[in-house]
Amino acid sequence: MAILGNIIKGVIELKDTFTSEVIHEEAQEQVLKELLEAAKSTQFGTLYDFETILEAANLQQSFAKHVPYFDYNKINKHWWHKYHEGESNVTWPGKPSYFALSSGTTGKTSKRIPVTDDMIDAIRNAGIKQVFALKNFDLPADFFEKEIMMLGSSTDLEENNDHLEGEISGISASNIPSWFRGYYKPGEEISQIEDWDERVQRIAERAKDWDIGALSGIPSWIELMLQKVIDYHNLNNIHEIWPNLQVYTSGGVAFGPYKKSFNALLGKPITVIDTYLASEGYIATQVRPETDAMQLNTDNGIYFEFVPFKPDYINEDGSLNDRAPALTLDQVELNQDYVLIISTVSGAWRYLIGDTIEFTNIERAEIKITGRTKFFLNTVGSQLSVNKMDAAMRELEEQFDTTIPEYTICAKRGDDDEFYHYWYIGSDLKGIDNSTIADALDESLKIANKNYKVARSKALKGVKVKVISPNRFYDWNERNKKKGGQVKMERVMGDEKFKDWEAFVNES
Repeated sequence: MAILGNIIKGVIELKDTFTSEVIHEEAQEQVLKELLEAAKSTQFGTLYDFETILEAANLQQSFAKHVPYFDYNKINKHWWHKYHEGESNVTWPGKPSYFALSSGTTGKTSKRIPVTDDMIDAIRNAGIKQVFALKNFDLPADFFEKEIMMLGSSTDLEENNDHLEGEISGISASNIPSWFRGYYKPGEEISQIEDWDERVQRIAERAKDWDIGALSGIPSWIELMLQKVIDYHNLNNIHEIWPNLQVYTSGGVAFGPYKKSFNALLGKPITVIDTYLASEGYIATQVRPETDAMQLNTDNGIYFEFVPFKPDYINEDGSLNDRAPALTLDQVELNQDYVLIISTVSGAWRYLIGDTIEFTNIERAEIKITGRTKFFLNTVGSQLSVNKMDAAMRELEEQFDTTIPEYTICAKRGDDDEFYHYWYIGSDLKGIDNSTIADALDESLKIANKNYKVARSKALKGVKVKVISPNRFYDWNERNKKKGGQVKMERVMGDEKFKDWEAFVNES
């Protein structure tokens, strides 16, 4: 009998009994007030007169009026660079204990995003919320006695003056509570290995020693780790070595594109729970099984605003122009793409995180990630967002009975000086020529997107497809960034990067 598991499950259910439902709109106004109060004496708070904003009759409206939008380049140039020059109280009281390194999906140079002690607390609280939400998924008591494999970046953080640096997954894992360490795998020693291939090799060697009940990490890297374990032990599927694996918490990207290839590594179905942990904070987590949408963490150190994702509001570099209106939670609508704007306990203010989302349930503040502002392809009016591209990949998977975990696209002129969409698709598909796949993809996008259909009848000449091994995408990430952690593949590339990509693919 799972005595400890029954106790833990009982505590989770009891806590829910005594916890009131969050009223998200009210929670957001309270969070904004707390943020402004905490930062009113900082350099940022003084310049933008947080004291006056706090006295306004409409706090949210006054905040939006007085404080401009910031993307990383803008806030780092004007504010965050001061931390590295020894200054304090810049955009948040004191100095950050950590900086999250994030090359994300947009470049080779790491961004350095401040992570304060208040943010560490907020991330931990959001993690606890996720644990308590497990009661909604009807998991057996013995699940709560199993070990959890968290595959992120190295927890061996680098010292830099008076702070530590690393990816957010490594920072979070290095701050797990002491009571959780007995459940946490691969453990501190292996997690500190910097080289991703070496770390995964050690995981494979030790896999038989662990009773894994849950996995956590970005889908592409979790898949590669599972395949390594399967190959090392000559297994048919991962459940042959981890028979009690029941839950996977995805993070950082939408799970949908990886669902088919991920399930191929399993021996039986498991529960998939989507989470949204970014370098800037723990944004949202799935709290119920009836949907794969995630609930914004509205009462936990992050204030959200939402800009309608329309071409008129987006600059070519993915930033927002001055005409872009910001909506609060009580103003949003269903099934509309929004650019996500956050203000946080790490001193990010009206910060463009780079993701687009849509609401699936406004009362519950539930969202889905729909793409990236820089991965919105609008050449010659095609208006393709990542969710439309992902949906097209799922259709190709079904039509050609294959898996497509990775892809990238560029819109550029061909040899005939006409515009084409050039797609590279990561799949082990064989025996079907690229032109057949291109025709199927083109037709799928015409049906799904009227703007694309119009573009195809005018300035967009056609679609070109090249199928390559998914491993080439992972090799590209390794060459340009590194393997594992928070690294994600660019879905849309500009001309210059696409030239580098094609040269890389064509290397012998």
